[in-house]
Amino acid sequence: MNTTFDSAYYAHGTPAERWERARLFFDAKEYTAAAHVLDPLVAEVPEQTGPRLLLARSYYHSAQLGRAEAQLRVIVERDPVEHYARLMLGRTLERQGRAEEAETQLRIAAALAGDFQDGSPATE
Repeated sequence: MNTTFDSAYYAHGTPAERWERARLFFDAKEYTAAAHVLDPLVAEVPEQTGPRLLLARSYYHSAQLGRAEAQLRVIVERDPVEHYARLMLGRTLERQGRAEEAETQLRIAAALAGDFQDGSPATE
């Protein structure tokens, strides 16, 4: 396939149709294909968290960790209490060997999700 055809295929349809196509690719574990659909969709609807989060997850699962991190940081900047984005950011940082940064994000995610240890909030 040539690049022009690839771009046209991934960009074909309404935003709702592309969202559904991206979810089908993701569910089929075709993470790179999902990212190809989602990247332009996120550019069209940058304020929507759902497509951006699925794009970050697609990047994460296809080992595009820098791109996953960038998308997740946009989400937590806009919505600091989005605990799943914080969790994914922590996991992404872990996979990059950035344990100290990861631990901070994972603690925040746990606190936001209400994860408690021994009946009290998790402590440092």
